[in-house]
Amino acid sequence: MKFRIERDALADAVAWTAKALPQRPPVPVLGGVLLNLDGNQLSVSGFDYEVSTQVDLDVDATTAGKTLVSGRLLADITRALPAHPVDISVDGPRVLISCGNARFSLPTMPVEDYPTLPQMPTSVGTVASDVFAAAVSQVAVAAGRDDTLPMLTGVRLEIEGERLTLAATDRYRLAVRELTWKPEKPTLSHAVLVPARTLLDAARTLTGGPELMLALSSAEAGEGMMGFGGTGRRTTTRLLDAEFPKYQSLWPASFTARSEIPTASFIEALRRVALVADRGTPVRLEFAEGGATLSAGGEDEGRAEEQIQVSFEGDPITIAFNPTFLLDGLNALDSDVARISFTEPSKPAVLSGKSESEDDGEVDYRYLIMPVRLPG
Repeated sequence: MKFRIERDALADAVAWTAKALPQRPPVPVLGGVLLNLDGNQLSVSGFDYEVSTQVDLDVDATTAGKTLVSGRLLADITRALPAHPVDISVDGPRVLISCGNARFSLPTMPVEDYPTLPQMPTSVGTVASDVFAAAVSQVAVAAGRDDTLPMLTGVRLEIEGERLTLAATDRYRLAVRELTWKPEKPTLSHAVLVPARTLLDAARTLTGGPELMLALSSAEAGEGMMGFGGTGRRTTTRLLDAEFPKYQSLWPASFTARSEIPTASFIEALRRVALVADRGTPVRLEFAEGGATLSAGGEDEGRAEEQIQVSFEGDPITIAFNPTFLLDGLNALDSDVARISFTEPSKPAVLSGKSESEDDGEVDYRYLIMPVRLPG
């Protein structure tokens, strides 16, 4: 194998591929990046049996071939190379890298021990990259991080024709975002559970172009897999084999009170008050006509209180939330005005952006948050 490539293109490809590799691979080869040169096309790949990544690059090739080297080491080296074309060749059991006056020699790993990369599943449609990236970031914030509860570590992706719904919950909050997309088949109906971390990474790094391709393996293909493709890159991930909670029944059927608050000023006030809230300590919110009072802390520790102007309808209510969870929801809103809808102090509230329609069914993003029980 021997080829020449621009430094920036190689460094970006290797960095993206290596990012998905395990920190402590169970076997050394899973920490490697596979370089496969066919004609003038170089593919840079990584795979750990769960997630695969692959980038295709145009190069000036001399000799075809493939080799496997440490992904993180190659990423560190290519990132540090001077701004000159990079020459890479394989000499026996070593890879030689030359760029400007810099020279590196790396040991190779046995290619024959490397697992076969999974095939990209069948494309099921495309979605606008910027819309999808925003939707995933809004929803993934509510996904659980406890691997002993795998059904909560994923994002449920529901397809019903041109409607795509993303949902995630960690039992304390639930985030749901709906958007339109372009399915390959207008009657397509499917629901899968995608690891949240993989989905978030795909949304952040594969959305450089106008559209992102979504792919799903068929039921007949055996193990469930989802793929994403865009900007010359593609990644696949195993789907979570777990049952996602039936979240539709969690939405309150009606509300007894509703408040509308400028999102930015609400976030600023909440951050200030939360400074005295120890880990796990809630922030108390008292809503009444014309205003709201935020408070945290107590007599034995620091205490904070701040009043803000709000629009409020309904019976006065005092409710408390985990400030981190509430801030996550507020920061995810794509609206200058935050709307909070209440039922009772002990029951979930629903956070959304202000919609032009009063029908909650028209709101494309909703964030349900469980309150914290107040003493007494």
